[in-house]
Amino acid sequence: MKKYILPLFFLPLGGLFLTSCNDWFEEAPINKLSEPVIWTDPQLLDEYIMPWYREMDSGFDTYVTTIMKGLGREYEPWFADQLTVSRSDWYTADYGNILKSSQQDITQRAKTQWSTYYTQIRSINNLLEHLDDIPDGSQKQRITGEAHFFRAYYYYSLLRNFGAPLLITRTFDPLLEDSITFPRASFEETVQFIADEAEKAATYLDKTNTTENIGRPTQGTALTLAGKAWFWASGAHFQNVADSVPWLGFPNDRSEEMLKKAETEYDKVRRLNVYDLMTIGGTSRDEIVKGYRQIFLTKNSVESIFEVQHADDGDYSYKNGHLLDRYAAAPSFGGTYCAYVPTHNHVNEYCMMNGKRIDESGSGYDAQHPYDGRDYRFYANILYDSATWNGHVMDIHYTIDDNGKEVAGADLTKYGSSTTACVTKTGYYMAKFLNEKQNIDYDETYASSQNCIIWRWAEILLDYAEIYYKTQRPDLAKDMLNEIRRRVHMPEYESVTWDDIMNERRVEMAFEKTTYWDLLRYGTAEKIMTGKTHPLYGIKIVMQRDGTRSYNTKVVNGQNTNTRYFRTRQYFKPIAWDDVRYHGIQQNPEWIEM
Repeated sequence: MKKYILPLFFLPLGGLFLTSCNDWFEEAPINKLSEPVIWTDPQLLDEYIMPWYREMDSGFDTYVTTIMKGLGREYEPWFADQLTVSRSDWYTADYGNILKSSQQDITQRAKTQWSTYYTQIRSINNLLEHLDDIPDGSQKQRITGEAHFFRAYYYYSLLRNFGAPLLITRTFDPLLEDSITFPRASFEETVQFIADEAEKAATYLDKTNTTENIGRPTQGTALTLAGKAWFWASGAHFQNVADSVPWLGFPNDRSEEMLKKAETEYDKVRRLNVYDLMTIGGTSRDEIVKGYRQIFLTKNSVESIFEVQHADDGDYSYKNGHLLDRYAAAPSFGGTYCAYVPTHNHVNEYCMMNGKRIDESGSGYDAQHPYDGRDYRFYANILYDSATWNGHVMDIHYTIDDNGKEVAGADLTKYGSSTTACVTKTGYYMAKFLNEKQNIDYDETYASSQNCIIWRWAEILLDYAEIYYKTQRPDLAKDMLNEIRRRVHMPEYESVTWDDIMNERRVEMAFEKTTYWDLLRYGTAEKIMTGKTHPLYGIKIVMQRDGTRSYNTKVVNGQNTNTRYFRTRQYFKPIAWDDVRYHGIQQNPEWIEM
């Protein structure tokens, strides 16, 4: 007989780790302050809500599971089939176990995730119950908006990870009120709740932030969340589910209805006239590439709707910097991890400059010069053999010496003496998000400072394209794609197909967190994230003694090495078993208690 354990998300919050109003990233504990003091002190009140921000998304701090700063930093395979990891010892750790669909590892991480989200929801509910204790004024209005926004955001996170959760809008202590339990809401109830909360948040939040409030949610952020909830609910995977599991989707096909509701919310965002695509000056390839990269190095730009705020000084040991540049750097720049290397699968998604796919007739693709004449975003996002990065020409090929042996180029030669140092396994390195001038040395205290964008206007345009196409308005869908393509000086579509929309989405949103979630809502994750049905490929380039080069693809993470699995059960993670028992709710399909 199992020992009873108190449900995770009703444990006391304990010591809060909070942040001063003047420095979002400096953590300091508050020792046993009574709540009445917090509600009436402006600085303590702002500090009270900071965990809502810190737990919503770890940004670039958790691009893979092995990059952690303490407990609670969780892995998500954000990069799906577009990136893989070169460091072999990571495959024997949690990262590899999750790629292999380890039920034990996924269950443990889901338990932490579930607890983290509900801990923040409890904190939010607690504040909303004490609104009358907070002095009236602009701070109260803002914090009220933030509370409703983050309650919607955390329920949105629960919905995407677990299906419909328990909708709890009040605080309670089961030790004192142990007769209270909550049922699982339906999928529709949850989506409606998220949208309602987000819309309510928008009525309190400002249209734009003042300088001291940069990084906080605005009206547009809240309305985008409402749109995203409906857009998520339109996914093919959530239509026509069995009547016995109403928390996993709709019993019939409601996709078109959900898309139109998402459109309504996005229209509200558009009418704010706050967001636009960042412009790219110049018309040469170098100018376009530089301008496109700048989108992801510019904090809180006109294109950004919401983003994780990383510390400006890149302090990783104490504040909220991250190690993205260090972990992605090639050996020639002192990199020893060589994580986040683009796959050849993804490289092949970049069309030719004339807009044709590389396998189309008339594309102009030359297999002996495969990187010539490609979409400008290819050159912005990918470091390939002969690309230039910070004045260095990338050397990612082998050369045949006089003895007939293959000699590895500089960017295929490990840096340093570490036994775990590695090089790219795919023949490519990542450039998107990275700071070309970032110093990589032995001091890991100070690292990278780029913000991690959660939503940007280009993604909303792509969502619009999908909405318009699926609701029989292909010309409007085409307009959305062309608006994005004009920015990068790519030829405009004269007409569009569903494949055009999907390819444009994968190229424009490459390596961003939306890519993984797209596979889940489309219901294609089982195929795309399983090595036997969708191997990941790399390229090996060898320069012969006569100067010619051979380009040979190789499986880098498929059915024969470091096998990747995504099983049906992973569309919805397992709910914490303690809460399944306490509330008497049904667990998600196919999960068993470990």
